[in-house]
Amino acid sequence: MNMKPKFLSPGESTWKEDKADVDVNSGTQFVYNAHRSLAIDMQRQRLPIFKNRHHIIYLLEKYQTLVLVGETGCGKSTQVPQYLLEAGWTGDGKMIGITEPRRVAATSLANRVADEQNCVLGTVVGYSIRFDDCTGEDTKIKFMTEGILLREMMGDPLLTNYCILILDEVHERTLLTDIVMGLLKKIIRKRRSLKVIVSSATVDAEQLRDFFNTNTSKDTSKDSATIISVEGRLYPVDTYYVEEPVADYVKAVVDTALKIHVHEEQGDILAFLTGMEEVDRAVDLLNEHAKLIIDGKQKILPLPMYGSLPSTEQLKVFWNAPKDTRKIIITTNIAETSITIPGVVYGRVPPLSICFSRLGCRKAKQHV
Repeated sequence: MNMKPKFLSPGESTWKEDKADVDVNSGTQFVYNAHRSLAIDMQRQRLPIFKNRHHIIYLLEKYQTLVLVGETGCGKSTQVPQYLLEAGWTGDGKMIGITEPRRVAATSLANRVADEQNCVLGTVVGYSIRFDDCTGEDTKIKFMTEGILLREMMGDPLLTNYCILILDEVHERTLLTDIVMGLLKKIIRKRRSLKVIVSSATVDAEQLRDFFNTNTSKDTSKDSATIISVEGRLYPVDTYYVEEPVADYVKAVVDTALKIHVHEEQGDILAFLTGMEEVDRAVDLLNEHAKLIIDGKQKILPLPMYGSLPSTEQLKVFWNAPKDTRKIIITTNIAETSITIPGVVYGRVPPLSICFSRLGCRKAKQHV
């Protein structure tokens, strides 16, 4: 895709964070959509956000703050930084910073964007998380956790290394999210050249717009913040609901996952629970059932996924399952938006709903 810069904009060197002491060989390959057999440029053009790229650049040129609302999977996290890079916003040596509430989201998104930019991770595209700074002097797009950005604010209160900051997944409303948004509101008053994009799949957009709007008059033409909504999802989803409430929804998740495994076609299962203890309990129950599967039948591979899980364990959910084995991933809301797990066909959302979504197929089923 040959996109020529249409807007010129603002624009020092990158800021070094902690020393890297994680295993650099513990990475894996990530697959994000059903069009993976196509060229990356074609994959990007098939995302719902593609048709809004010029609108986003125009609104960011006109307003200081842009509230971007779009459904999960539309391409907000991966495409918007690239559109801004291609539009020439980093031409003066400054960076585009993207904050994520979780480390696994920052690293996986940086991997994907580096692939799309056809560069080595740590050059044009990099990431910075606690104990791992994978950036360089040439870094233009930097993914990081909110804690890293907060630490950078202590050393550089006006964030002079950045021309644009993208706050992603703000609907999770962690403590760091609210602190960063409050400080950014003060920073944009002092530094008018800094642009802010607040991105989320589900958020009160008008409330955020009013929060960041620096216009105190009644003249709406002087507003410094605006909203854009990106419509469209990659695949349709059918939803079904249980007829009666369940007494133990953790056990209901396990039972439903096993029924899907026995009666449904190939495809991994993704189930959401509300906390670490429930995830571990469900995985233990599934492991007990896995031992009872006789030879010759399709086996199951239960995997947990939550924020406090070690990075090496989190990455296992992205690996391809062995032959004749179905992955059953039990997760908290960490897998709700920012990260995309390949191969998932069926899903369940708590506490009384069972969601079957057939990703990449013509029809998606969602049972509850």
